[in-house]
Amino acid sequence: MLSAPFQRPDPLVATLLIVAAFFVLGLCRIGIPSKMMFDEIHYVPAARRLIELTRRLNPEHPLLGKEMIAIGMRLFGDNTFGWRFPNLVLGSIGLWAGARAMWWSSGSRRVSLLFAFLLATDFIWFILSRIAMLDMAMAATLALGLWQWSLSVRPHFADRRGGRRHLILAGLFFGLSLGGKWNGAPLMVVPGLLFAWQRAVALDLPGLSRPRHWRAAPRAIARWLFATRAGPVRGVCLAEAALWLGLWPALIYLATFAPAFFYNVQPMTLGGLLPWQQYMLKLQDSVVKPHRYMSHWWQWILNLRPIWFLYEHIDGAQRGILMIGNPFSMLAGLPALAWCAWKGWKGDALSALIVVLYVLSLIFWAINGKPVQFYYHYELAACFLMAALALMLGRWWDGGLKWPGRSVVLVTAMVFIGFYPIISGGPLPGKKGYLDYTWLNSWR
Repeated sequence: MLSAPFQRPDPLVATLLIVAAFFVLGLCRIGIPSKMMFDEIHYVPAARRLIELTRRLNPEHPLLGKEMIAIGMRLFGDNTFGWRFPNLVLGSIGLWAGARAMWWSSGSRRVSLLFAFLLATDFIWFILSRIAMLDMAMAATLALGLWQWSLSVRPHFADRRGGRRHLILAGLFFGLSLGGKWNGAPLMVVPGLLFAWQRAVALDLPGLSRPRHWRAAPRAIARWLFATRAGPVRGVCLAEAALWLGLWPALIYLATFAPAFFYNVQPMTLGGLLPWQQYMLKLQDSVVKPHRYMSHWWQWILNLRPIWFLYEHIDGAQRGILMIGNPFSMLAGLPALAWCAWKGWKGDALSALIVVLYVLSLIFWAINGKPVQFYYHYELAACFLMAALALMLGRWWDGGLKWPGRSVVLVTAMVFIGFYPIISGGPLPGKKGYLDYTWLNSWR
């Protein structure tokens, strides 16, 4: 599947420069506002309880994201910088990992660098990297897992029996991602299913559909489960892959609850760990009170209903933080997604994979029944939308059609620069300064 030839040299330095620029821009005004905003009012107190090990708070979510906030508070103090800096680090690492995953899966320098740029400027990744919420702990570790998975199936590693190490790391990061939030759970079944399918193809097991091969089914299934001298990762049988991509992530996820065993009040127990997961799900489904900025999944696709994380006079100026997608690249990504669907239908595996991951990211919210949802839940789907746009433009660029890619980069950069004050808490002209950015009535 991920076997495209490489364009040398590796875009390592250029990727580092994009990540460094992202980090520096994110660092600017990260301590503003100098008080909690939006859902920080839930997660910062929960992180304080983790430090004190007093009792549970915000029990409807796993602990990893709150543990990262707590680490920042221990290192830099209980202040806005301490709360938010860990997510900026995670966002930068996740940006790096996503770009590397795209490099190893596409083999194209331009596709990889375009994806790094588009993800860094899609607004959502940037804003969630500068607020003490749980989403970046989930998304960044998922990006790390996808990076390691893309390495595991590369012939350069798989044929030299290095694939096992990358599979183990992929499972580790998938488990940590679940420990941040459950949003990426539907995506995590894809690596295991693809491994099973590719192993079946490598062993020519699809031929069992022919009636004369039915008697050979038991032996063929045994080969499918335990053979090691076949793709996608030589030396690793399907049963072992199920361990690293199935059981191992689940154990890592449960391990993120370790601090809860040391609470002074109602400490976690081994017997209560699994029932607690059901209780968490019940708590999340119990949030039914309407919210001013609640929205639906189809509105996210069209960038119709953002959220104001902040809008008030604070820290000496009128400031705002509008959680919205880049008005240009979010819409430009939609025809690119259609292009990937068409290419995937024609047999291009990477294009098909991007579409599948986008749909799985979105369908999680379309069918899960949670009544109160917000635009930032589009974070993962937006990543694969940017991947689709990068793949289309990069492939065109590699084929000699350069102007679409250059135009998209230019316009995306201009929109990001123009919106930078309203996505970074910059000073605005006055109380009605938001009018320069709210192009639609639904954005207000």
